[in-house]
Amino acid sequence: MKVAAILYEMGEGLATDILLTDIAHQLRDAGLKLAGAVQYNSSAPRRSQCEMTLEDLATGRRTKASEDRGPLARGCRLDAGALEDIVGLAVASLNPDTQLVVINRFGKQEAEGHGFRPMIESAVLLDVPVLTAVNRAHLESWRAFVAEEPILLAPVQTEIERWCRAAIPGATAALRQTCCGCCSN
Repeated sequence: MKVAAILYEMGEGLATDILLTDIAHQLRDAGLKLAGAVQYNSSAPRRSQCEMTLEDLATGRRTKASEDRGPLARGCRLDAGALEDIVGLAVASLNPDTQLVVINRFGKQEAEGHGFRPMIESAVLLDVPVLTAVNRAHLESWRAFVAEEPILLAPVQTEIERWCRAAIPGATAALRQTCCGCCSN
């Protein structure tokens, strides 16, 4: 099973989203067939939390995934209905030709059996590698879901690219194609 998660700490979520999005776009732009979704975060005027948008990697379609709950709202602002819409779109693009599934996060929804969890299961059944991110707060749920010792990656681009090269046929050439030539990996 080729499943890896970028392990990040509380407060590192935004940086991890950017890192995962950059790597997914690099691979997609080099011609690899991806499925799944990445997350964009934008500041919301007069709000303590950012707005979340999910991009379906197969189609490029972006869907707002956060609810505006007011300036004093705390806690989860995820729009579960919007999440399920983007999951449906992403799952529809998954097939045996998919080279990598990227899931923005294995979070609370996935830990409870919802969100992108069915897509991860489908990818494993198709033997398609999966790359996601998991906050340390959800690590035990991730371990239980994977049902074996999980591959955990540091939120470091070179480490993630190394895993991609090993897990995805054709990734070495794809990652080199977009490199400026300054490195030998």
